[in-house]
Parts: sequence; C-alpha cells; structure tokens
Amino acid sequence: MQKGWMIAAAALLSLPAQAEDAVFVGHLADMSGPTAFVGKQYADGVRDAMAYINANGGISGTRLEFETIDYAYKVPQAIASYKKWVSRKDMVAMQGWGTADTEALISFAAKDRVPVFSASYSAHLTDPKGLNPKTQKPAPYNFFYGASYSDTCRGLVQWAAEDWKAKGGQGKPKFTHIGANHPYPNAPKAACAEYAQELGFEVMPPVVISMKPGDFKAQCLSLKSSGTHYGYIGNLGSSVLSLVKSCNTVGTDVQFMANIWGGDRTVFEAAGDGIKDYIFPTMTPFWEDTAPGMTLVKAVSRMSDPSGEQFRPHHYIRGVCSVYYMKEAMEWAKANGGITGDNIKAGMYARQNWVPQGLEGVCLAATWSEDDHRGVSQVNIYKGNYNGGDIRIEPVSQMTLERRSDWLGF
Repeated sequence: MQKGWMIAAAALLSLPAQAEDAVFVGHLADMSGPTAFVGKQYADGVRDAMAYINANGGISGTRLEFETIDYAYKVPQAIASYKKWVSRKDMVAMQGWGTADTEALISFAAKDRVPVFSASYSAHLTDPKGLNPKTQKPAPYNFFYGASYSDTCRGLVQWAAEDWKAKGGQGKPKFTHIGANHPYPNAPKAACAEYAQELGFEVMPPVVISMKPGDFKAQCLSLKSSGTHYGYIGNLGSSVLSLVKSCNTVGTDVQFMANIWGGDRTVFEAAGDGIKDYIFPTMTPFWEDTAPGMTLVKAVSRMSDPSGEQFRPHHYIRGVCSVYYMKEAMEWAKANGGITGDNIKAGMYARQNWVPQGLEGVCLAATWSEDDHRGVSQVNIYKGNYNGGDIRIEPVSQMTLERRSDWLGF
C-alpha cells in the first residue's frame, strides 16, 4: 500500500505544474505496535480527512501530498521518518501520534519550523515559550486538538470529588494513578496527583501495569488493600481489558476513570459484563449522534468505506478534527504569504473559539495563542455500562478547566 502511494507521489512530483500546487504532510501512525488498538482508528480519520480535502478542492486549490508510515510506536523509527520527510519532501506540517515520539521531536520541529499536530495530548506540548518553570522544554510548533492529558485528569478528579460528596463519602477519598512507566500514561501523573491533593484526596502510590495485556491480579489486590476509591487508568486497549477483568476476578471495588484513549465502545464490547459505571472523557460526539457536523464526518468516512456502514469510534472523529484545524490554518497561510510552516503556525493563532467549518457540534471550540497552546479546556465526561449485550453510554458531567499559569506545560 505504501509502495503504491510512493509511486503515485513520485509521478505527481514529475509534473512541475502540479508540484507547485502541492504541499507535503507527513503522517506517523501506530498500526501494529502496542497502541494500535486505537492507533488504527485515529489514523483512518486522519487519512480519510486528507483524502476528502483533496477530493474537494484541496487547500484553496493546493493539493495535500501525504504519506502514512506505521512506526509501530518506536521512537527511533519516528525520528528517522521525520528526518526523511524534512530532507526529501520539504514537509510543511506533520500529523503525529504518540507521546514518547512527539516529545522526542519537539526540538526538531522547532529547529525545522514544522508544525506537528499530534494525537499525544501531553501537557508538556502546551507551553510554546517555556513560561512555566515546570515545563520540560518549550514546544513552539506543537499543537493538538482536545484537552491535555493533565487537564482531562484534573477534570475527572473534579468529577470524583463531586461524586464522593454526592454519595455521602466520609473522610478523604483515595486516588491512585494506574498505568505503565512510560511517557504516555506518565504525562499527567504528577499534575493530576498535585490537583487531587488540592481537592482533598489522599493520593496513594501509583500502581504500575504493562501496556501489554497480562495478569494484573496482584496490582488489583494492591488497589484493594490500599482502599483506593478512584483509579485513573493511563493505559489503553488490551491492557485496560486485562486490568478490568483481573480486578473483577479478585473483587476490587474501584471507580475506574480512564484517559481519553482508554474508553470506547470497542473496549466495552470486549470487556462484556466486566464494565460497570466506567467513567471516561470525550472531545467529540459519538458516531450515532446527530450533531450538524456529523454529516461532514460521515462523508469523510466514505473515503475508505464507500458503503457508509462502518462504525467509527470517537478516536476516528478526533483525527478528522485534527486535520481540519490544520486545513484551515493552511488556508489562512495560503492567503497570507504561502503555505509554509511559519505561516501555518501563525494561522493557528488567527482565530479564537474556533470550530472548523462544517464540523459544528463535532469539534469543540478551540483557541491557541503564541503564549499558550492549550487549545481546549473543556472535558466531557461519560459513563459506560455493559448489560447483557446492551452497551449504554450516557453523559455524566462537563468540566471546564481554568487556564492557570502554573498548569501551563504541566
């Protein structure tokens, strides 16, 4: 598939008139690694969106040339692909994926002036100037659609504090971070623990579970013995399924709260009756919802599913949102000097409370500024249950996080 696309791309570049009307966008995806459970879905959203844009006039007449590389969640492969695209393809922007690789590319993107639109929502990517002493490094060319992992976890902790009071809980509720010792699940760990303490939680020692599926009964017994009331799950996919099943086996009674990649209909179908009152966030509606912008999303989906029958999880829809923010920044860039990395970056600052045209009710209003890349501060919280084959997902709450200066980049 990649070979055929690269041949087509070479043919395109051999035609000077067409080459002038094309810009290159690299696309890193995990289609076979430890996060492929959701990586495939998000990647499909990104690819379908770029293909749909090309089929409907491109960027005000400029075509998106793009290549998807499955880097299998391996940082060296991601860096090698990025360098190849910069040196050989004159890449103007990149659609990225994971936290470890995106954070490893921060300095490269800044030096090369290439905006990176990632599917990592690490708060470390939100401080473009390094204004916060806690920021690991300034990330001036990093953008993502949605609330950061840290802000999402803060929103979940806010909900948990209210839930504890509503249930008549006595004393301090106990909070535990659960996840692999890896940049992705670790991204919000310190920030969320700090805020949980601020809200009156007793923060318990983190419980480490692998990103791969396994027998996590020992970890579940640790949660049980610690008396944890609320557990934030930083992993995704088969690891989450193993955790839920292991904890059900040993009778661990914990209110699980997942990160945005750890909760979706596919997880509920696979876990079956093990899923009860499972709390998770979203940044878009669901496939069956009737928001106005879902008309465009379903038209985009037909690029790879002409029948229109394939169900897409909310991860796919976030991929569409990511591309369409990039698209409109590129349109602004083309009208203001040309589609270059610097102009695309400036285009990301050109509007406030911004929803891409045609995606009303789908993508949350976002605002990026030269000093603050926290585009979205709203966290929509849902509860999922599986009852004898019936999956029920219902809204629980909506939290809007403050833009505190001490939370920038953290």
